[in-house]
Amino acid sequence: QLQIVESGGGLVQSGGSLRLSCRVSGLNLDNLAIGWFRRAPGKEREGVSCTSSRSRGYSTKYGDSVNGRFTISRDNAANTVYLQMNNLKPDDTAVYSCAAFQAVIKACVLREEYDHWGQGTQVTVSS
Repeated sequence: QLQIVESGGGLVQSGGSLRLSCRVSGLNLDNLAIGWFRRAPGKEREGVSCTSSRSRGYSTKYGDSVNGRFTISRDNAANTVYLQMNNLKPDDTAVYSCAAFQAVIKACVLREEYDHWGQGTQVTVSS
């Protein structure tokens, strides 16, 4: 059974940085598409970034609101995907969740088409 655990959230000042981790167990990360999503209070869940499986060349995607500030990366040996978040803004405040689906052909997406989800980690950016 696939399990996902996020970590790395916290409180940071505007302009600061955080790195979130998404550790996966139960399946080989090589064969998984991984997505990072966030949900701010009173708002719908938003796709932040994603990385495709090995068969898709580990391609990546970013939401418009974070493109150029966030970077997704993976360490397959550690079964972990990271989200490096730089130049954080108060609007980035949200619960960040990691999600996964097994993929050979399908590339990762920034829509909620994922089978497995973590519990999330809170990120708060103060002004």
